[in-house]
Amino acid sequence: MSEKVIGIMGGMGPEAGADLFLQITKATHAKSDMDHLHIIMDSNPKMPSRQDAVLHGTESPVPAMINVAQNLVKAGADVIIIGANTAHYFYDDVAAAVPVPFLHIIDEAVLETQRAVPGIRRLGVMATTAAMQAGVYEKSCEKFGIEVMAVPDDVQNRMQAAIFDHDYGFKYNGRTEQCVSEAKAVAQYLIDNGAGALIMGCTEIPLILGDAVFPIPLVDPNKTIAEAAVRFAKGV
Repeated sequence: MSEKVIGIMGGMGPEAGADLFLQITKATHAKSDMDHLHIIMDSNPKMPSRQDAVLHGTESPVPAMINVAQNLVKAGADVIIIGANTAHYFYDDVAAAVPVPFLHIIDEAVLETQRAVPGIRRLGVMATTAAMQAGVYEKSCEKFGIEVMAVPDDVQNRMQAAIFDHDYGFKYNGRTEQCVSEAKAVAQYLIDNGAGALIMGCTEIPLILGDAVFPIPLVDPNKTIAEAAVRFAKGV
């Protein structure tokens, strides 16, 4: 069976899309250049804000996301990954408009969490405020009887700031000492309140936390979806 071509919808944000591309490359375990998979990425940071659309009802990103997906299909993609967690709020509309399958980063992260902690019932999710308010992880976890822990506003605000704060947030400043400190504080809150595992439910969070170690499993959706993409492309 011939290998499938992987399409990545990137730009949400750009470093997260680049990390996803790198994770697929690492997961391929190739012995030569020709053993690697054919990957096409459309990194379009000009799409309307997914955060603002969810939180404030501003312009929907769906038409722009569909356009990116269609560009990937025209370029030869056999399967598509949306390289952002919050953007999966719009997954159904985008996937329905394109004639190739999508892999679902959130479903794959929840499945990986179950593999890491069989029988888990209480899950900590570190994600944007839009993703948390939209319930994108709850939708997947409901299928498996897993509770996504509620996060108080003050704790959630620290997570949002680690990603978006103009002075120290990752999106505007890269990896700063303060954004790392804020993200670690959120993780510690979830651990202290009974999380059986943590999902880094925004594609910037693994870049913020780096090689941080916690006493419970830490699931990286980018790494998990990359491994799923390799399996799909290779038909294994």
